[in-house]
Amino acid sequence: MRLFLALLLFNFVSICSAEQARVAIIIDDIGYRKSDIATLNIPGDITFAVLPHTPYGKSLAEIAHQSDHDVILHIPMESSNESKALGPGALTSGMGEAEIRATLANAFDEIPFAIGINNHMGSYLTTLYTPMAWTMRYLKEQEMIFIDSVTTNKSKARNVARHFGVPNLGRRIFLDNQLNKEYITQQFNALIRYAKRNKNAVAIAHPHPETVAALSSLIPLLEKNNIKLVAISKLLTPIPPQEIAVHTD
Repeated sequence: MRLFLALLLFNFVSICSAEQARVAIIIDDIGYRKSDIATLNIPGDITFAVLPHTPYGKSLAEIAHQSDHDVILHIPMESSNESKALGPGALTSGMGEAEIRATLANAFDEIPFAIGINNHMGSYLTTLYTPMAWTMRYLKEQEMIFIDSVTTNKSKARNVARHFGVPNLGRRIFLDNQLNKEYITQQFNALIRYAKRNKNAVAIAHPHPETVAALSSLIPLLEKNNIKLVAISKLLTPIPPQEIAVHTD
C-alpha cells in the first residue's frame, strides 16, 4: 500500500513538474500605419491590440481575425502625463458612466469580434476606482476580458475587474522599450525565465520593424524551452499584481 501511494505521489509530482509553460505576446498600437500589417508575419499565436478609430485599425483587425488571431481593443486611457495625446476613443476621468459606456460601445461596433480590451497609457485613469468600475461593468455585461498593461504600480484595474468577475490578466514584460535586437533579446530571455518559474506570462510589444524582425527570430526559442505561445484568451490565469513590473507611459 505504501509503495502504491508513493508511486501515485511520484507520478503526480512528475506531471506537475512537466507542465508546459505558456506565454501570450500582445502587439499593441495597431492601426495608425499601413506597415503595421508586417506584424502578421510574426510566427505563432500572436494577439493583436488595435487602437480604435484609426486609419488602418479596422482593416488590419479583420485580417488578423480571419487568420484566427485573438484581437482586443487597445483603449486609450487618461495618463498622468498630460502632454501625451490620447487619440480617438479615449476614456478620461471627466467622463460619466454613460459616456464611458458609449465610447466603449462605439469601439466594439467598429471591431465587433474583439474579445476585450487593454489600456493604452492609462497611468492616471487605472488608479481611479469609479471609472474602472464603469468600464468593468460594461465588459462583464458584454462577456469581455481585460488586460492591464500596467503603466503604473498604483493601478486598481485588475482588482476592480476581479470584483466584477471580468476575466483579467496583467502584463509582465515590455519587450521593446528600446529598439535594438540586443535589448529585445534580453527582454525575451527574461520572459522565458519568468515563464519557466511561473508557468504563465504576458508580454507586450509594438509594431516596429525592429520588433517584427527580432521576434521572428526569437519566438522559436520558446518551443526549445518547452514554452507554448498561446492566444491571450487561452491564458486567463491571474498573475500576482505585486510581481508585475511597472512601465511609465
